[in-house]
Amino acid sequence: MPNRATTDYAAVTDYLFGLKARGAKFGVDRMQLLAAALGQPERAVPGVHVAGTNGKGSVAAMLEAILHAAGWRTGLYTSPHLVKLGERVQVERHALTEAEIVAFSAELRPVAEKLAATEPDDHPSFFEFMTAMAFLQFARKRCDVSVIEVGMGGRLDATNIVTPEVSIITSISLDHCEFLGETLEKIAGEKAGIIKPGRPVVIGRMAAEAEQVIRQVAAERGCAVTAVHEAFGDDVAGYPTTNLECEYQRWNAATATLAARALGSRWRITPDAIARGLAHVDWPGRWQRVHLGGRLTILDASHNPEGAQVLDANLKRLVAETGRAPVVITGALGAARARALLETVAHHAREVHLAVPHQARACSHAELETLIPPAFGGRVYRATVEELFPEPGRCTAGGADDVVVVTGSIYLLGEVMARIEPERGAGEGRLQDF
Repeated sequence: MPNRATTDYAAVTDYLFGLKARGAKFGVDRMQLLAAALGQPERAVPGVHVAGTNGKGSVAAMLEAILHAAGWRTGLYTSPHLVKLGERVQVERHALTEAEIVAFSAELRPVAEKLAATEPDDHPSFFEFMTAMAFLQFARKRCDVSVIEVGMGGRLDATNIVTPEVSIITSISLDHCEFLGETLEKIAGEKAGIIKPGRPVVIGRMAAEAEQVIRQVAAERGCAVTAVHEAFGDDVAGYPTTNLECEYQRWNAATATLAARALGSRWRITPDAIARGLAHVDWPGRWQRVHLGGRLTILDASHNPEGAQVLDANLKRLVAETGRAPVVITGALGAARARALLETVAHHAREVHLAVPHQARACSHAELETLIPPAFGGRVYRATVEELFPEPGRCTAGGADDVVVVTGSIYLLGEVMARIEPERGAGEGRLQDF
């Protein structure tokens, strides 16, 4: 006889996948209706709201670690998940369990159906369902504070019903242009939509034209702005340190530090709590070093052109460190992302293994091959994650002495992690996108 809990969870994930298959719905109106029907759980716990093209997940994880180190009970909402859906909603870094997801879905479904009875378009989307679960979980687990990562953009994101203690915008670059606009100024305007009247704003690394837009919106809403480059200068050597590797994480650490300071004296966040938090950040898949069969393997999500610039510096440093060109496993969603990624990889890799994430928007092997620069002199292979990582502790790419780098889509990283860390559980890739 099948396990009832397992059967219930399978049915719930089928239902949630059905919502996801309808596509993303941007705008806050549906989320406001859902939150009102649930008793406004988003108002029960003070929060920090984090937007940005790159770095927002890392900054959210860093700030959660700082708040935890300061003695507060924390909630963390991020997206997408790497392996399991419940990773998106965490209290004290404990993810939602399958049983909790089943229970929340049973509670939310009749509310959603009632909202849709008179206006079908008012039915919450998949992301809105997950956002509601986060707000309810944080309220019922009596969190002292939550850190909420924007899904996409800011102004029209479902999370934008919160009035945060601090708004953070980590970076601005060209990504999701079909939704957010084709210029840095337009994208900055969308992300500045999280700025709420009178609440402090912290900004990370971005071009002057993007910063100007954010400062203008902040001024209109009576908000003080603190920028990393003003507080810490241009020499990254003087920035806060963190256990997450690479220079760009020190930018993120500086951003999280400023946000912690901006929270004010009520939160009793000391310099020691900031340092302890930054020294113990848990955020997998960001230049993460693991050893498979004795070989160094690096897992690094690098999914857009700005991320490719960071990857370029990291690969250059890796070659200098190891004295050899790495074997790279990569895949991406969308030609613009794949082109920047593969141009960077081609500068440093000895050979490239193309792997296609199990996502509808993923570039095929053929598409990826056309984007590899003609000047690349190494071997290029078509592969699958299952072939490359047939069992825990084993990678079939390259030779026994090679360093392996897995980079590109965060969805690819999640599939690899599910293979090499089976204790995480079976991957839930079909629920990742949005």
